[in-house]
Amino acid sequence: MNIRSLTRGDGVVIGAAVLLFIASFLNLYESSAFGSSNAPNAWDSLGTVMSIHLAGVIAAALIVTSRALPQPQPRRIAGLDLGQFGVALAIFAAWTALWSLIGLDGIDAGSGLILGFVAALILAAAAVATPLVPPLKAALVGAPRPRTPQPYGGQPGATGQGYGYPGGQQPYGAQGQAQGQQPYGAQGGQPGQASGPFGGGQPQGGGAGRPSAGGATPAGDFAPFWFAVPVARPLFGEDGSQTPIAELAPGTWYLAVEQRGPGLVAQTQDGRRGVLQDTSGIQRG
Repeated sequence: MNIRSLTRGDGVVIGAAVLLFIASFLNLYESSAFGSSNAPNAWDSLGTVMSIHLAGVIAAALIVTSRALPQPQPRRIAGLDLGQFGVALAIFAAWTALWSLIGLDGIDAGSGLILGFVAALILAAAAVATPLVPPLKAALVGAPRPRTPQPYGGQPGATGQGYGYPGGQQPYGAQGQAQGQQPYGAQGGQPGQASGPFGGGQPQGGGAGRPSAGGATPAGDFAPFWFAVPVARPLFGEDGSQTPIAELAPGTWYLAVEQRGPGLVAQTQDGRRGVLQDTSGIQRG
């Protein structure tokens, strides 16, 4: 479970669920018909605890799980993915709590019933508003910054964990500096001799390294860099299909290897490459 995928709205949902669970142990009613020690709570009424308190807690668990466990294809219940099913269940819990509160006949509502309604209402409102309100869509836990950004093809820091790669492994395109090889895009060869974008020598004839006759931008103009996403975002195939091949998660550093229109061609830790179409708010390493 990646908690960096959670948003501020998910934090509100979790807090409301905790408050709803606490309310289940408080008195439902305040009336002269009950003594202070005999007033029932939600656990004395199976219908109330199941339709309001446990329904709300289960709804919060489904919403948070769907966010913290990203899947290329969302898991579904009755045609709805986990998050959508959780939102529907949260609305049901708030609706039931409302009618339980206004449907009292000659009995005053207790602290448990009032607090339960407030908690269920906050839970339902946060579940519905999180995808719509920008402040609630912000990441609950920010992505960590790398200690020392490395150039493309360079070895990660001493810990080997700065950019999300396993310790002791080199990322895509890494080349051994001890063997005298140059990183991607670095100048190499003899003094005064130009190198190609992959560190090889310039071909004779002077034709390479120049823009083509059609005015295309040379690939060497793009400098690969590390980046992290603020929220979970899908990575689409390079063939232009709209089926996600992976999902980038906050808190992990990925390598941008190419500019593709307004998007970026990114590479994951397992070597998969795809197009990140939504680059808004990304954090560069």
